[in-house]
Amino acid sequence: MSAYDFVRKGKLNFKGSSSSSVTKKLKKKKKKRKLDREHEEKDARQIDAEQNGGWWCVSTFSEIEGSIAIEMGKGTYVYSLDTGLFTLGGPHKESAEGPAPPEQYSVIPVSDRKFCLKSGYGKYLGVDAASKLIGRAEAMGPREQFEPVFQDGKTALMACNNCFLSYNESGDIVATSKTAGSEEFINIRCNAPLVKKVKDDTPTIEKGDVNECELSYVRQNQSWQDRRVRVNQDNSEILKKARTDGNLHEALLDR
Repeated sequence: MSAYDFVRKGKLNFKGSSSSSVTKKLKKKKKKRKLDREHEEKDARQIDAEQNGGWWCVSTFSEIEGSIAIEMGKGTYVYSLDTGLFTLGGPHKESAEGPAPPEQYSVIPVSDRKFCLKSGYGKYLGVDAASKLIGRAEAMGPREQFEPVFQDGKTALMACNNCFLSYNESGDIVATSKTAGSEEFINIRCNAPLVKKVKDDTPTIEKGDVNECELSYVRQNQSWQDRRVRVNQDNSEILKKARTDGNLHEALLDR
């Protein structure tokens, strides 16, 4: 045992490197695996969009905007008829073919989790007393509201009667099930840009070199009584730090 204790003393050491360097390497590998996984997910989504005419599957409510299509089964979408009823459209065999115009619906958000849908005939979608999906309403109301449910990578669409949309044997789109199973799982596809540009709300005057930025503020805010521009001669490093911290405007006013 004494010999065993002698061998076991201290931390594990790896040949050619210290334990701290090994820890750093492990962290780098873990970070790389995470980035690779995120890249693969992004690529898969982009590929899916290209295979469906630019229409991609949303996974959160915040991604829903513009026009959407409700996919029930591979390449088959909810199709609006001129009678105000709905059925399932024919399958789109071409890989790059998106939903047809009668299969596209405008989204009107009514809360942070519910929206209304408007067909190409200018009518709002809802559910009638027989739990059938219809599109005959001239205005939005509680009966025309839908709530998408996202869970475990699956999506279902709940109607105003707290039942999920599905397709029945008679060819109708109905909302009859209180629970979401394989028949109720759908894809909500959107044709908004997949990669959104982050809007830059920074005023033009606050962009560029901080010294030029300060000069612009001075010209805007000084009284100019003697027609001379007075700029603070102190070190401008504080302005660089303020820009990083997000309080550049306040720092300029202080100076």
